[in-house]
Amino acid sequence: MEGHVVLFALLLCISAAASASSQTCNPIKVNDNPWVYVTEELIGCWTSFIGQDNAEVHILKLNFDTPESALFSLEMNNTKPMNLILTSPGTYFALHNLHPDGKLYVKNDSTISLHTNGHIGQPDIVYKRDFPSEDEELVKWASQEFGGVTSFTTIRNLKAVTSTGTKGTKPGSSNCTLRNEDASEKHFMKIETVPLATSCSPSPQNPNDETVHIINIPDSANPCNVSVHVGAKKTSVFLRGPQGTIWTFINPLHTQLGSTNDIVLLSIPHIIPPSITLNGDKAVDVQRKALDYFKVSTFTSYTEVTSKYPMVLLVLRDNDNPDVIKTAPVTPTTTNAPHQMPLLMQLYTSPDYRSPMDPNTKVQSDKRIYAEISGHTLGYIVLTIKVISCFVRSTGSCPVVKELPFMSEACSANLCPNSTRLSFSLDQLHELTTTTWDLECSVKLCYSEVGLNI
Repeated sequence: MEGHVVLFALLLCISAAASASSQTCNPIKVNDNPWVYVTEELIGCWTSFIGQDNAEVHILKLNFDTPESALFSLEMNNTKPMNLILTSPGTYFALHNLHPDGKLYVKNDSTISLHTNGHIGQPDIVYKRDFPSEDEELVKWASQEFGGVTSFTTIRNLKAVTSTGTKGTKPGSSNCTLRNEDASEKHFMKIETVPLATSCSPSPQNPNDETVHIINIPDSANPCNVSVHVGAKKTSVFLRGPQGTIWTFINPLHTQLGSTNDIVLLSIPHIIPPSITLNGDKAVDVQRKALDYFKVSTFTSYTEVTSKYPMVLLVLRDNDNPDVIKTAPVTPTTTNAPHQMPLLMQLYTSPDYRSPMDPNTKVQSDKRIYAEISGHTLGYIVLTIKVISCFVRSTGSCPVVKELPFMSEACSANLCPNSTRLSFSLDQLHELTTTTWDLECSVKLCYSEVGLNI
């Protein structure tokens, strides 16, 4: 009889272990994931500019994916005096409650329906102007109209913007240079959007279990460059994304990694090729693959990211340390970065390198184009970049490759740390029928260490 009892207990243990090994969860939308912070890096700027009338100038560019996101609010009644420019395509509804010394500007043909959400009798502070929609042109218009721009912020699927009552300026330059940014760093406002990710955690959680985070970008999303900041030590991270996705770790710490895509380690720098093959992007399949890969019975969190933009910032939080930073400085990388070093090539329209150009912009063949190639290093390493050659390749089934002559542009080490500048024209392509080209440059990288005096 005792033998049967022992055998029965053993079978129960085996059954429990098998159940734990297949533990999964269904992701849902949450406003604040306690484990993983996700945001898109969209175009914007943040400066020290204040107008002669002591008013700040802020531009909000709003994009919405679906009609369900077409209602938002602006609660900014405790701000400093400001001129707020609101631009967005489509027909949307907004409730606004602005500071009495604030002015809200929209385009003459804007279909944004604005309604006061403040006290009864609040004066109408909405003004219509004929300003451009294109980002750079809008910044130029605002600079001519008000003397400068304090901030430019692009927001997708906005629900509410609430001012925090602090100054909206940032120490440093007063010039608005548009680039990819994390808008949550702008402490003068709190931005609430439709959640960018769904997530879940198995229940119950065992505090003695290993910390395992699973990140999945479904195939329906665009391949993108994901910058990952790890706030927790001794973490295992399983990464799955569409082909072409690159995961760039800013500070891997003591992190065990598994991925279906390339992983870039900025601290070395080094690229880790995919270590996992996984067909399909269903949550349960990805979760089970992660459990099997790390040989664990459960995981800490599962996050599914649905981004439509090429730059994403992802922060793994340390729940044991509430003071862990939510955001981190990010160096964007190109999808075609060399395996020795993640590099970024940014094009400009003028030799002052103040007007970034979208790579998909149409340009005349007789116009000179300016470019800056930059890399990112950690520690006290100085990077020297030398351009060896450049060429363009036509798109299509029968590509044509042309070598592209270029000129190096002078730039001091202080002004261009870890970067180099060049310029070129497309004169030789004028006679060709192809109008769309991909640009590539081969570079030589040299490293040197500098001392630090404390």
